[in-house]
Amino acid sequence: MAFEFRLPDIGEGVVEGEVVKWLVKAGDVVREDQPMVEVMTDKATVEIPSPRAGTIREIRALEGKICAVGAVMVVIDETGSVAKAVVAAAPVAAPVAVAAPVAAKATNGNGHTNGHENVRAAGDKVLAAPATRKLARDLGVDLGTIQATGPHGRITRDDVQLAHGGGLQTHATQVPQTRLPSVPTPTMVDDERRPFRGVRKKIAENMHRSRQTAAHFTYVEEVDVTELVALRARAKGRAEERGIKLSFLPFILKACVAGLKKFPIVNSTLDEATQEIVLRKRYHIGVAAATAEGLTVPVLRDADQRSLFDIAKSLDELSEKTRTGKASREELTGSTFTISSLGLLGGVLATPIINFPEVAILGVHKIKETPVVRKGEIVIRSMMNLSISLDHRIVDGYEGAQFLQHVVSLLEDPTLMFMEMV
Repeated sequence: MAFEFRLPDIGEGVVEGEVVKWLVKAGDVVREDQPMVEVMTDKATVEIPSPRAGTIREIRALEGKICAVGAVMVVIDETGSVAKAVVAAAPVAAPVAVAAPVAAKATNGNGHTNGHENVRAAGDKVLAAPATRKLARDLGVDLGTIQATGPHGRITRDDVQLAHGGGLQTHATQVPQTRLPSVPTPTMVDDERRPFRGVRKKIAENMHRSRQTAAHFTYVEEVDVTELVALRARAKGRAEERGIKLSFLPFILKACVAGLKKFPIVNSTLDEATQEIVLRKRYHIGVAAATAEGLTVPVLRDADQRSLFDIAKSLDELSEKTRTGKASREELTGSTFTISSLGLLGGVLATPIINFPEVAILGVHKIKETPVVRKGEIVIRSMMNLSISLDHRIVDGYEGAQFLQHVVSLLEDPTLMFMEMV
């Protein structure tokens, strides 16, 4: 008996998902609850198990394609008999013309056979790149007599060089020539192609939507974090006693929350349907993280209600879940403001793209010791740049600058930050 499995309602208003990867193939025997397929909605990937035991008869939702909730994904034969399995066919590229082999063996310049048996028959189309054809003309080599080793019967530069050195070219077709100096030629390597789907495709869609919708502008400020570096060094030992890795990010996150409370327009969003600016009263901070699949933004919810050590511990746990692909949909959606940091690769300056539908994103750059002037003297200080991109439709430049200056003041004098904590 055939059972048609349909994409279930994953929740939170999801109406479709992208098929990222099938863990089974047509003809496989599966048990109930065996992992069967990975489906991605927004940036969360969900592993869906098989609802029945049986044999995979037909896969209808192909990898990289969008499947609507309620659409048939796979047909499972519950009878136990392994019927002929069929996979829904993807469009097949038109066949490429290749040189037909002939039975006769070609001879070299001495009249002896060279062992190659797929020399072109007269009138067959010669496949070669323009650069390869030019090389053959320069060397006086007849392309029609060459054994092709490239993909789809294509003659490569190496094939031409081999023939020129006494390979497959026949004596009858050799052309008088002036021998040119031997020139090293690069090895021909086929380009690698990767499917444009999954997280990478979703990132592209979100970035394109953000650039097409928000009016981006970026404001940059230099920060003297010498006092923050000293504070973190003192607190690091206490954090380690509790099994917590304390980076600079929790301090930056806390300073941002204080700034968002002081300048709520930066923690807002635009409701396009009602044409209203929504000032959000909760502080869910997204932290952009690089993973093997691409840029992902795990979300620390209600950051204003957490202690510094709690933030550090939670960020570490979220980072591990994101890296291993175990983060839930709730942990990857719903941010109101985003921080993007490349850590040691933070560089000097970047213009981060706003995480739609938010109106601002903070870029955090490398901390490095720099000579600066303080009270008329040159001293070495720990300096860092912060850049903030804002949606100019919602946030005026002056408001954005005020927000960032407030964050800077808290990072330059961390004691003020703790005074503002609630």
